Amino acid sequence: MHLDAHSVGLDVPRDQEANYRNAAALLNRRYQYYLKLRPNASAEQLWMYTALEVAVALQSDAREKSLEPVEKQVNEINQLIKNTINK
Repeated sequence: MHLDAHSVGLDVPRDQEANYRNAAALLNRRYQYYLKLRPNASAEQLWMYTALEVAVALQSDAREKSLEPVEKQVNEINQLIKNTINK
């Protein structure tokens, strides 16, 4: 797999191979986005922007997932209250 001009050789479980390829494609797209946005930035800076964006997305996703059970319970309680009021 390639990240920008760098060849990356990793031994990954066969069932995860598509995930790694998709992740590499995502990183390459975001790198190209920052390259267009900041054409004079060094490769190191572009990879830092890319890494930061991906890390923020992971943090946001983790936070949303951790709130799912709470949101489900709140929705159930709201539905119980609505049902009680409507009786």
